[in-house]
Amino acid sequence: MHRSALALVLVLVAASPRADAQRASPPPARVAAAIRADAIWAPLRFLADDLLEGRATGTRGAEIAAQYLVAQYMALGLEPAGDDGTYLHSVPIVTLRPTASLDVVGGAPARALLYREDFVAWAERADTLVSAAGELVFVGFGIAAPEWQWDDYKDVDLRGKILLMLVNDPGLRDPSVFRGRILTYYGRWTYKLEEAARRGAAGVLLVHTDEMATYGWATVRNSWTSDQARLDRPPTSLAFAGWLSQSAASELLRPRGFDLDALMARAARRDFRPLATGLEIRVTVRSTLQRVTTANVIGRLPGFDPALRSEVVLVTAHYDHHGIAAAVNGDSIMNGAVDNASGVAGILAVADAFARSGVRPRRSLVFVGFAAEEKGLIGSEAFAERPPVPPARIAAVLNLDGANLYGATRDIAVLGGDQSSLGRAFERAARAEGLRVSVDSAALMRGLFFRSDHFPLARAGVPGLSWQGGSDYVGRPAGWGNEQEEIYNRERYHQVTDEILPWYTVDGALQQARVLARVAWAVADAPSQPTWHETSEFHAAGDRRLGR
Repeated sequence: MHRSALALVLVLVAASPRADAQRASPPPARVAAAIRADAIWAPLRFLADDLLEGRATGTRGAEIAAQYLVAQYMALGLEPAGDDGTYLHSVPIVTLRPTASLDVVGGAPARALLYREDFVAWAERADTLVSAAGELVFVGFGIAAPEWQWDDYKDVDLRGKILLMLVNDPGLRDPSVFRGRILTYYGRWTYKLEEAARRGAAGVLLVHTDEMATYGWATVRNSWTSDQARLDRPPTSLAFAGWLSQSAASELLRPRGFDLDALMARAARRDFRPLATGLEIRVTVRSTLQRVTTANVIGRLPGFDPALRSEVVLVTAHYDHHGIAAAVNGDSIMNGAVDNASGVAGILAVADAFARSGVRPRRSLVFVGFAAEEKGLIGSEAFAERPPVPPARIAAVLNLDGANLYGATRDIAVLGGDQSSLGRAFERAARAEGLRVSVDSAALMRGLFFRSDHFPLARAGVPGLSWQGGSDYVGRPAGWGNEQEEIYNRERYHQVTDEILPWYTVDGALQQARVLARVAWAVADAPSQPTWHETSEFHAAGDRRLGR
């Protein structure tokens, strides 16, 4: 009788309208509904605990975080997708702490500039001593962008030269070119060093102004005179790179009859050509050097389509933070609760929802915990340079760098929605969750798209999005969200105070995770891969990735 009654109950439940509705609901709705608050809270609390001592790269705390991710992937049934059949993808890092000298040795009276006050410089090779001397050539913004009909180099031979260039891009001065005041990748110092190396230059000096860099000289001095970490890779032609203060650059050029303001104005024109200054300079950088190996953590949820399951959609977040710092009120651990224990918790909740709901798209989903993001996107650079999946089979990267722990919102934002067809997928997913899409114009002008782990993949031609929170909070007055973000950036970002606060809630993180799950399913189940917009600076890289 007991078994019969139980069987009857099961039949009735299976036949209930609710069960029918669950079976009838489309796959993205099912997986979004399966995302649980506890699946965010649990990893968030563990990763942000003092036990992990801030998860700094190369420390025991970061290793614990990596092994925790491995355990979670195994429990969820994700397949190992790292090196040699494991979940781990090796990331070799070299760290250098520099001191430098810069001397004028020809073309003007000999003089030495003051390290930290007039200039900073660092080695571009993994060596304790690098030195380069050569003629200083002003190359304007140092940009070659065919899609914008812009070429600062004009095929001038610059091998062995030291290039003086401006940061940002010409749109800062002329809103009719590039994207106006919205920073493009061509404006980033990283691009400028890459292009200089392609031209065979021996060194690069970037001219600093507060407006063009979007930060002051103190940020330059503090950032570039401390430990410099990078992938341990073969050297290029560049021996060094560095920054010159605006005043030092003016004084350096004046004896040769050049006015910096006039040169900056000339650089904003399409007809600009490289200008040899006649100055000979020598830069020497001495560094202490350390090597360490860390790892990305990678797990795969296989797709169901035999023809497409070899293609993947990456769902990513970085698990490292900044470790231990000087004590503040007795606390020295930079827990990184928001940055980025929350993001890792979010992608684990998405993986949990796919695993429990049984929803499988045609392509595979690959969940990646990136290492060493705080050292300069090193883990994602390693992934892009040595991908465990052929680049042509990586359809997209969906990145979560900091989840919303402040509360539910009426809106949601993303970086990269204007770059590729992924923007439309994001808009549809947001609407399905009852959210409107907002645009953070300040983030666009500051170039935040280029400062998280989706970016090295974008540079390799993979379309990507990076999630942001909304700013219109339910039950809060207008402007409250922006105010909280300013408080976080001022009082908690990269500080010991980035902890789980008593008033935090995962209501907003759940919204982000549900939209993320919907986008992941939509992209992974689509008949074709996303495409870059033709106006994107990554369009050509996308064509190269696909062998076009």
